[in-house]
Amino acid sequence: MKRMIFSVGTLLLMGGFMVSCSTDDGSSDCPEDFTGALVANEEKLVGEWVLSAIVADEAVDITDDDQENPSTDLFAQYNDCQKDGVYTFNANRTYTFEQGLNGTDCQNRGTFDGTWQLSSNTLSFVDACILQNLTITFNGSETEFTFSDDFNITDVNGTTSEVNVSFTYSLVP
Repeated sequence: MKRMIFSVGTLLLMGGFMVSCSTDDGSSDCPEDFTGALVANEEKLVGEWVLSAIVADEAVDITDDDQENPSTDLFAQYNDCQKDGVYTFNANRTYTFEQGLNGTDCQNRGTFDGTWQLSSNTLSFVDACILQNLTITFNGSETEFTFSDDFNITDVNGTTSEVNVSFTYSLVP
């Protein structure tokens, strides 16, 4: 059985620069939703993108299998529910992120939606009064994008390490 160190959705919500706004008088000053027609650079994101890799820059053993087998391939160490993440980017600037919906009996099921924008290599989201910015890199064929950030990961022995984790999403043909 594998220990869940962090969920994909939690990482995504923590993984970028987030801004949540409010004023001292109790009123909300949320970021505006993204609107308007897509520019040419953004059109490549329209479609369904499935989580296909999670790689750490240091080997970590997060499997509770009575073997010492650290690996940088965190995706291989996760169960089906933990690695089930799907973005759907629409041409009207709306998006949906679904987690744990395709596996059986997933405990961390969730759906997040909002609006998106791609400016240069910064993918921005507005969801629930939160602005999140991720620096992404596309592969040469623009069928995968990757982003990374530093996270504290606890291994099966209880040791916590700060590692840089990269997430790759692949376009569903």
